[in-house]
Parts: sequence; C-alpha cells; structure tokens
Amino acid sequence: MQNVSQLPIAIFDSGVGGLTVFKAVGRRLPAENLLYLGDTARLPYGTKGRDTIVRYTLRAARILVERGAKMLVVACNTATAAALPALQREFAPLPVVGVLEPGAAAAARASRNGEIVVIATEATISGGAYQEAIARIRPEARVRGRACTLFVPMAEEGWMEGPLVEDVARRYLDDLFSPVMTAPRPDTLVLGCTHFPLLLRALQHVVGPEVVIVDSAATTAEFVEGELRRQNLLNRSEVGGSRRFLTTDNPDRFARTGSLFLGSPLRRSEIELVDL
Repeated sequence: MQNVSQLPIAIFDSGVGGLTVFKAVGRRLPAENLLYLGDTARLPYGTKGRDTIVRYTLRAARILVERGAKMLVVACNTATAAALPALQREFAPLPVVGVLEPGAAAAARASRNGEIVVIATEATISGGAYQEAIARIRPEARVRGRACTLFVPMAEEGWMEGPLVEDVARRYLDDLFSPVMTAPRPDTLVLGCTHFPLLLRALQHVVGPEVVIVDSAATTAEFVEGELRRQNLLNRSEVGGSRRFLTTDNPDRFARTGSLFLGSPLRRSEIELVDL
C-alpha cells in the first residue's frame, strides 16, 4: 500500500489561475507529487452565484479525492470564499486548505498603518470574505475591496506588462492609491485572485514601490508546507515529485495558457480531459 505521505497534493481552480499556486507549491516543496484540476468548462466562477460555486467545487473536489490525495488545496479565491466550509465538512478528516486565510494573515502582518486594499473577482469582493478574515486578525484595520474583472482575461492573454495593462490598473486603483488623497494611503495590496500575480510588475509600478503586494499563491504554499509538516505528511523522497493535470474543456488551450502561468512549457500530453 502506498505511504500516505507519497500521495499527491491535489490543487483545484476554476481555470488556469491556480497554476500560480501549483507553481509556488512545487517550488517550495519539490519532492511533493502534485495533481491539478482546472474546471475550464465552467469558468469563470467569479460571476456566478454562491450555490452554483459550491456545487461546482464539490464536484471537482470529488474527482481529485477519488484519485487519491493527502491534502486538497482550493487555489481559487472565489471557491475558497464560497465553498471552503462545505469542502471541509464533506471530506473530513482530509486537510482542506484555501488561499484566503493565508493571504489575509500575510496582509495583516505586512501592513504598517492598517490601510489594506484587496483586489479580486466580483464574487470574492462582494462576499466580503477577505475583509472579514483580515478583521478577525486585525480588527482595527480598514480594508477596501475592488473587483478588477478585466485582469483575468488580460492575464490569460499573456498581457502582463506595458502601457495597456498599467492604464487598466490605474482605472481600477487610482482613486485608492492617489498620492494626493487626504485619508491615510493604503500601504498593502492583496492579490485576491490567482491570476493577478502575473500582473505583479505592472501593479507595483502603478501603486508605487512603497506599497507591499501580498501574493496569495506564495502565502498559500508556505501554509501548505506548515500543515503538512504539522501532520507529518511531508514527502521525504529525494526524488523530484510528479505533476499531473486535469481539465474539463479544451486541453490545447489549457496547455497554451497554462504555460504562461507556470513560466515553463506545459505539453498537451501531460493533460487529461475529464467530465464532472
């Protein structure tokens, strides 16, 4: 029987954005076997209702758990905000980790003046999950959310830097980070969508070098390592881990777009088409 520690970490997202989490986990834990599912047939989750998001997420998680996993990582802020409690109930005692709490904790630690901006999809912002999570850790903080819907297709098109990206970012963020604003200027920006790390350089240029940008992919990878270590589930193999990819639609597009998010080639032969 396979040792539990050698089972894969299963990572789920509504599309390819969670590959930023996949990449961060793989970089931090190179011995771990990784299994990824992108529900590209049903994306975007960010504009759908809460009940629909929960239903889709539970279906996708079952596929991953049935294939064998020692941990489930919900690498989608929208799905984390809507479905994490349901996933934890459904699959207990399997560890289920979302991207929201690690990002919120990192933002609460990073902010000097307690002025924090979260950018994410419409569903994540309207649900107020980040605001609530940060408030639990740092009640005095003022958290403002901004839905930045256009960042998702821009990232998937590979538009990561340059005047066009920065102009769109300014339309979303100028009123929050204006240098002439009378209220205290935010000093921390949370990337509350896994697509957004691809736009990091452009966003830093728009908000200024003094603003700390919290990447939820990196903070989630750190949290995953801590949880695996705490539960004695780290893979101690000296051989590099495997990687497998599942998608619910158009594997060719998944390979093309996924290569942008991974920063390395993703071959069509590595991707399996599945039906939820």
